[in-house]
Amino acid sequence: MKNILYILLIVPLLTFSQEEISGMIMEANNKKEHIPLAGANVYWLNSTIGTVTDIDGKFTLPYSKEYTKLVISYVGFKTDTITVLEPKFINYWLQSTDNLEEVTVTSRKQSTAKSYLKATNTFTVSRDELLKAACCNLSESFETNPSIDVNFADAVTGTRQIKMLGLTSPYILIATENIPSIRGASQAFGLSFIPGTWVESIQVTKGAGSVVNGYESIAGQINTELVKPSTDDKLFVNLYGASSERLELNTHINTRVTDKWDTGIYIHGNTHQQHHDVNNDGFLDMPLYNQINVMNRWQYTNAEKGLVSFINFKFLNDEKQTGQLNFNPDIDKLTTNSWGGEIDTKRYEISAKLGYVNPEIPYQSLGVQVAFSSHEQDSYFGLNLYDIKHNSLYTNAIYNSIISDSRHKIKTGVSYTYDHYDEFVNTLDYERTENSVGAFFEYNYDNLEKLNLTAGIRIDHHNLLGTFVTPRLHLRYTTWEKSAFRASIGRGKRSANIFAENQNIFSTSRAINVVNANGNIYGLDPEIAWNYGVSLLQGFNLFGRKADITLDYYKTDFENQVVVDYENPTEVSFYNLQGESYANSFQAEINYNAFEGFDLRLAYKFYEVKTQYNSGKLDKPLIPKHRFFANVGYKTIKKDNGSQWKFDTTFNWLSRQRFSSTISNPVQYQLPKYTPTLATLNVQLTKVFSPKFEVYLGGENITNVRQPNPILGVDDPFGSNFDTTFVYGPIFGSMYYTGLRFKIE
Repeated sequence: MKNILYILLIVPLLTFSQEEISGMIMEANNKKEHIPLAGANVYWLNSTIGTVTDIDGKFTLPYSKEYTKLVISYVGFKTDTITVLEPKFINYWLQSTDNLEEVTVTSRKQSTAKSYLKATNTFTVSRDELLKAACCNLSESFETNPSIDVNFADAVTGTRQIKMLGLTSPYILIATENIPSIRGASQAFGLSFIPGTWVESIQVTKGAGSVVNGYESIAGQINTELVKPSTDDKLFVNLYGASSERLELNTHINTRVTDKWDTGIYIHGNTHQQHHDVNNDGFLDMPLYNQINVMNRWQYTNAEKGLVSFINFKFLNDEKQTGQLNFNPDIDKLTTNSWGGEIDTKRYEISAKLGYVNPEIPYQSLGVQVAFSSHEQDSYFGLNLYDIKHNSLYTNAIYNSIISDSRHKIKTGVSYTYDHYDEFVNTLDYERTENSVGAFFEYNYDNLEKLNLTAGIRIDHHNLLGTFVTPRLHLRYTTWEKSAFRASIGRGKRSANIFAENQNIFSTSRAINVVNANGNIYGLDPEIAWNYGVSLLQGFNLFGRKADITLDYYKTDFENQVVVDYENPTEVSFYNLQGESYANSFQAEINYNAFEGFDLRLAYKFYEVKTQYNSGKLDKPLIPKHRFFANVGYKTIKKDNGSQWKFDTTFNWLSRQRFSSTISNPVQYQLPKYTPTLATLNVQLTKVFSPKFEVYLGGENITNVRQPNPILGVDDPFGSNFDTTFVYGPIFGSMYYTGLRFKIE
């Protein structure tokens, strides 16, 4: 890193003349359709001047008369060299090396795309993948993806939590358009605050991720790209209804204001007011709720000056009621008449992004991000009271350029964050302010053939965590054709918001015990961990059809962790780690296009997640060691009028999971050491009538798997053994839904 910084100081940036060539690289097919190849290498022969195509297959290169031979290459395609004698726009179609043109077309339309070229282990979930399930909000967007685990946090609030590499969402940096968004007060419920129809794509990165986005990520990064007013439909309507009597409406209205300004109004509303108690335990199987979520999005585009900007205004009001069937909040709130709770959340957000690309030197760009949010949650669970107010400000400025030539790219910038928390936990008031200022530098080397390396470092000063350095390194090497071997290492550091991140503790009768270690946040020290990973992606042909296999192994080692200890069934304790804590994750995944329109995805995952508790070194509770996943998707050939059938099914099998200890409970409130194995099956059928209209019908958990007795001590909800956190499977059973989508382009 010192050598890189030295080079930065002594090597001037290369500037080019204003003459340039541009073009579009596409995949060859019989119909000469414009199917862009994103990430194709384009460079002048016997020179260091080159670039890669963008998501639309487009490129721009400086031109000089001394350059006459342009080389175009892409993994799995024949490398071509063409003669260029003058600056002009070039359309070029690359031929697949196996000449299976129809197969190639199918593979390029995969709904989940994995890159052979990036240094990071990143895959992109497209909107087509999101439509394979109802996808009502972001927490439900990963049902068809084996890399993300989704389960319920407790038996009463209906909150879904996600895990990656065996670690829960607080260890994942979750961002919206590269602005951290699901953090702090929104950690528990925030995934349900981003409607699925607002999502254009999701980028998932395994490992520590980039230093550009901050120092908090440990297991990985999830970035959600929202639909753009300039490219989204003028009108989009999605109606959804479920057998649980859940109703939902999504409406997008986009319009062009001027030749440079576009704006959109996005409205999301959902409601569920039906009392369900399928297991007859006297408690609601799912909460009653109402949510209204509105976003006004503005987009400014000035291609001539290289400017693009987005401004977002968001408002959310979310109300939930949970507990016993006969609970009436007007008379039973915070009494022992009946156990129940309410969670009322109001959230305001304003964010802006400004991007500038130098029209004369396209490698130079500047981006500025600013976001402010105000989050207020008032809630109670039985006799437990929890309120939180969180005001947050995030700013980030990023400068992109090159050193000498386009093989050597850099990103550098500064960031500032401010967070003010005010929490009321029963009778205790916790208030604190966190602020940090940091600078980062990231260097990327790509020789346009075999090697791609990204090395980043950032230095931050935090008023409570001190001054610290965050290094990260990602490497991709192409060992042979259609392959990508990756390795990464990185460090992450974060302050644990122990109450906001673990709100399920309030739906128990456990005493809350914070073991004070003289740290600066709740008396606890910050969490620090190193993440190491290797991955192999290999593409191949099987019976003449495209396929790929991915093998991942990641290890997370904690230097310090705030341990959440449930091993005493009458209390939950928070304390600093004394000993080892680690998470090992192995995943094998195969994707196969068996025949036209038919895609098969199979995955096996193994977890070893252990933590040193006061009672010993134990497996983390409710994490299966083994998971098998299968997804089958089929769609018919689209007819001339746009009509088409789509079918998707997803199967999940989970091995047994460890319950935290209940051995000291009375016999009737004791649980076995392990859960039984679990398998679920989801299906969806979609009929596309035309480009404007489609109808879908689906079922979740159609085999009607239900966890028996998900609430411990249900007969005495105000007794010392009441606990709703021992949830490992579905509670409601089968759920069927239908909906329609209508759009005007």
